[in-house]
Amino acid sequence: MSWWRHAVFYQVYVWSFADSDGDGIGDLPGVRSRLPYLRDLGVDAVWLNPFYPSPQADNGYDVADYRDVDPRFGTLADADALIRDAHDLGLRIIIDLVPNHTSSEHPWFRAALADGPGSAARRRYLFRDGRGPGGAQPPNNWTSNFGGRAWTRVPDGQWYLHLFAPAQPDLDWTSAEVRDEFHSILRFWLDRGVDGFRIDVAHGLAKDPQMPDLGADPTRTGACHPHWDVDEVHDVYRGWRQVLDTYPGDRMFVGEVVVQSVERLALYLRPDELHTAFNFALLMAPWQAAALRRAIGDSIAALAAVGAPPTWVLSNHDETRHVTRYGGGTLGVRRARAAALLMLALPGGAYLYQGEELGLPEVELPDRVRRDPVFYRTGGAQRGRDGCRVPLPWSGNVPSFGFGPGREAWLPQPATWRALTAERQAADPSSMLQLYRAALTLRRPIDPAAPLTWLPTGPDVLAFRRGPGFVCVANLGDAPAPLPAGASVMLASGPIDAGTLPADTTAWLG
Repeated sequence: MSWWRHAVFYQVYVWSFADSDGDGIGDLPGVRSRLPYLRDLGVDAVWLNPFYPSPQADNGYDVADYRDVDPRFGTLADADALIRDAHDLGLRIIIDLVPNHTSSEHPWFRAALADGPGSAARRRYLFRDGRGPGGAQPPNNWTSNFGGRAWTRVPDGQWYLHLFAPAQPDLDWTSAEVRDEFHSILRFWLDRGVDGFRIDVAHGLAKDPQMPDLGADPTRTGACHPHWDVDEVHDVYRGWRQVLDTYPGDRMFVGEVVVQSVERLALYLRPDELHTAFNFALLMAPWQAAALRRAIGDSIAALAAVGAPPTWVLSNHDETRHVTRYGGGTLGVRRARAAALLMLALPGGAYLYQGEELGLPEVELPDRVRRDPVFYRTGGAQRGRDGCRVPLPWSGNVPSFGFGPGREAWLPQPATWRALTAERQAADPSSMLQLYRAALTLRRPIDPAAPLTWLPTGPDVLAFRRGPGFVCVANLGDAPAPLPAGASVMLASGPIDAGTLPADTTAWLG
C-alpha cells in the first residue's frame, strides 16, 4: 500500500516553527534542527508552507520565484540539506505549491505591466478591459477572498484579476506557457528529492472565460463562489500527474480543495488526478456525535468510489486552532484531546498543524502587530489568521521560549505559554505532547486497510471497529457513557472512571 494512503503529516509553518539566527523569523536551518523532535513525535512526513522568495504580502503565498529560497528562510543549499536530513531520519518532505497566482513582483507580472495590452506577457494573467465610460469600472462584480473587489486597474487602463490580495495576480491557466512553466517547476523540486506537493487553492485555477457577474450576492467567496471548482481545472491535474508519475519513490499530491460536497471533492481524486485532498468536513463539523459521524461516513463513502483515501485535519494555518474552536480553556483542551484520538483512529491519512500536539490555543493579538491582509482589507472586520500562527514555545520561562536565540519573535507569544513548552510537556506523562506521542506509536500497528465498522451506541457516543483488535469510542455528550464489558483500554484522552467513559473523552480499546 502506498505510504501516503495512511501517513501522518506534520505541517510546518516556516515563519513560526524555529528561528536559527535570532531575527525573530523561523527558517529552514531552524526546521532542520528540530527534525529529530518530529521523528520522535512519530509522524511520517513534513509539509512545509512556502519558503520561496516573496515580498511577503501574504506570508509567502505571493511567490516571486518558484525555484529558490527567500533569504529570510535560508538558501537553496539549506533546502537541499533539510530534504537530505529528513530522509536520513525516515521522514518525507512535502512542499507547498501556489499555482493560482504569483506575486505582483514576479518577473512575469512585471513584464505584463511593461509590455502592455495584447502582449504575450499579459496573456499569462487575467487582464480585461473595464466597463462603463472609459472602462473606469471593473470588468465584473467579483470580490476578493481577502475583502474588497477582485480587480485592480493598471496605468494603461486595463484591469487584472486577483481573487486574493492585489499583490497576488491570478494566472490564466488556459495559457500553454503557464502550464509548461509549472510542469518545469514540478520537475525542479522533484529532481531535488521532494516527496510531494501540497497545492494551494487547488479548486481555483480555472475560471469561467465569460467572466459573468455574480448573482444577487457578489460578496460570496470560497466554496459558494460560482467560479471556483470549474470543470476545466481537472485537465491541469491530469497533466501534473503525468509529470509526477515519471519519478520513482511513490511521490504524491495533496490538494487544498474547497468545494460544496464530498462528491465534488472526489472528482479531484480520480486515479489520473490528485492522490489526496484535505478533508475539511471534520474540521468544520460541530462537537456533536451525529455531525461528526455524518462527516466521517460521507467522506469515506464518497472517496471510496474513486479509490482514494480520506485525509483528516483539525487545524491549519488558515483556521482558528481547535482548542479554541471547541470552547477554549479546560473544556477546549479536553475536547481537543478527545478529537485527536478520534481523528488518529480513522482510516486514511491525517495532518497535524504545528503546535496542536502542545495544545496551543488561538492567540488574541493586538491590532498593531497583525500582518494578515485579511485584517487590513476588511478594515479589521475580520480578525485574520495571525492568531494561529504565533511562533512555537520550545523551552524556558520567558519569550521567545526557545523559538530562537533572540527574545523577540515576529508575533508575540503569550507569557502563559511557559506552561505549554515542548520541554515541559516532554517531562509530563499526562501532557498533550505525550498523548500525541503515545497515539502515534499505537496507531502504527493498526492495519491501514482495515475498514471502519460503526458499532451501536447511544446518541452522544461514536464507536467503531478497525479490524479485530482495535475499537475507538468517543463520548461527545455531557454525561458518562458505559464502556463495553471487559474492554481493555490501550489509551484514553482523559481519566477513565470504573468502566465508564467521561464526557468529552475518547478511548482506544484492544
